[in-house]
Amino acid sequence: MSRSAMSGRPARVTIRLDLASGRVGPGKVALLEAIDREGSISAAARALGMSYPRAWGLVVQLDAILGEEVVARAPGGRKGGGASLTEAGRHLIARYRSVEAAAQSAAGPAPKDPDAALTVAGRTSRG
Repeated sequence: MSRSAMSGRPARVTIRLDLASGRVGPGKVALLEAIDREGSISAAARALGMSYPRAWGLVVQLDAILGEEVVARAPGGRKGGGASLTEAGRHLIARYRSVEAAAQSAAGPAPKDPDAALTVAGRTSRG
């Protein structure tokens, strides 16, 4: 077990939602949050160090997963374009972060004794 896992700090929880139509994980949610913050898909992609085609593709995937648009897009041009989250996009972020917070709370702090994690009702799983 790593030194940080034994320090009593909370265990880090990463959530991925496997829906019937696809997966939603931390990367897609971070992209939606960046679009909300930056006001465009291209600016969000730059902020996350990702290519625009990759970001666009993830937005299209999210639309397909939910069966509705998660980002309202305004085409570029002389006046510029932009993007904003739809209610579906905001709802997805809220639900994801809620599940993530509940899981993080349930995980609690990592045990200080690595063997304590293996003890269940007085038995160890080390065989």
